[in-house]
Amino acid sequence: MRRTDILACEVCGRLPHPRRTRLALAKLAAVFPVELALHALVLHYELPYLATVLLLTITTTILVIWVVEPSAMRMLGAWLHGPELRHRAHVHSADQLWRIRVRIDDRPGRLEMLAKQLAHRRANILTVHVHHLENGVLDELVVATPAEITSHILESAITRAGGAVVGIWPAAALTLVDGQTRALSLAGRLAADPEELPLVIAELLGAHYVPSAESADASGVVLEIDAPPMTFVRAGEPFTPAEIARAHRLTDLALAVTRQG
Repeated sequence: MRRTDILACEVCGRLPHPRRTRLALAKLAAVFPVELALHALVLHYELPYLATVLLLTITTTILVIWVVEPSAMRMLGAWLHGPELRHRAHVHSADQLWRIRVRIDDRPGRLEMLAKQLAHRRANILTVHVHHLENGVLDELVVATPAEITSHILESAITRAGGAVVGIWPAAALTLVDGQTRALSLAGRLAADPEELPLVIAELLGAHYVPSAESADASGVVLEIDAPPMTFVRAGEPFTPAEIARAHRLTDLALAVTRQG
């Protein structure tokens, strides 16, 4: 397996386009020796002018396009994609990201106590979203930790801070995009095609869309939207008031775009 294979697109299998300067230098390094050798060979035999032009044109084109350039791109692949490979290495060696949902009492100092307990475990809080519920507060955090920190260690820190764990999940960098920005991006997609409403809401909520025929068998936390009737299910993770409100606003947007169409 080549080093560059980790950069290949999961869908089409192609590598990203190299930087222009590196690509130009690689092609020059591949083509120049071939051009030099062919010109020296043709001049040595002193062929007629027309024969020289045709021979150089045809031979160079065939060798460069189908032989030399592809081979050089494979041989110099690690250098061509050096910046991307270094960036991927940095990503792989970066801290582990976690998304945490925790219930805590709505009292002064509780969030500070939670932050201290996480800091003792070398967990750096990157984002915090506070959702006020009828029976307390649900905090949603994204934290970065060293690779050796596990979900059990984080759960212990939350328990010591007096919180109740709702869920702890490994996260990706995309999690750092705030909910409002994500909702606006999905709204733009919905405005272009209102038929994507169920899929857009499912992506927004990180839930599964359940067709009406299967809604009776749905297991997990269920969210139902009346107009149009839709059911979404998420395992072990309650929907927050903010998430429910965003889902309804997206529904309103889809209906408005449909009416205008």
